[in-house]
Amino acid sequence: MTNRWVGVTIDCVDVERVAAFWSALLDRPRGPSQDGWVYLGEPGDVEPRLVFQPVGEAKRGKVRVHLDVAVDDIGVGMGEVVGLGGSFTGERHDYDEGVVVVMADPEGHEFCLVQYY
Repeated sequence: MTNRWVGVTIDCVDVERVAAFWSALLDRPRGPSQDGWVYLGEPGDVEPRLVFQPVGEAKRGKVRVHLDVAVDDIGVGMGEVVGLGGSFTGERHDYDEGVVVVMADPEGHEFCLVQYY
């Protein structure tokens, strides 16, 4: 048996809004989805699919697993996230290898934008 990673599932109150944000940010098209859910990508894609699952309660606390999104320019990337309805958490880390900023999608799921030098 071969184990392989096929997706990441994100709980959302407003599945359509959060999926549209990630679709635009990652330029990842919507694939076949169950009613009420949204999948970005299709089975068998090279990259794992992002799955947006409807839940009745809003996010509470910091997420324990998050996505890292590489960008060529941290300022431009931050502007794109904010323009799509996301936000900057105020957290930034500068390292010899590059810079990491913690952003959030429209429902507050944290993720990192990373610019490598």
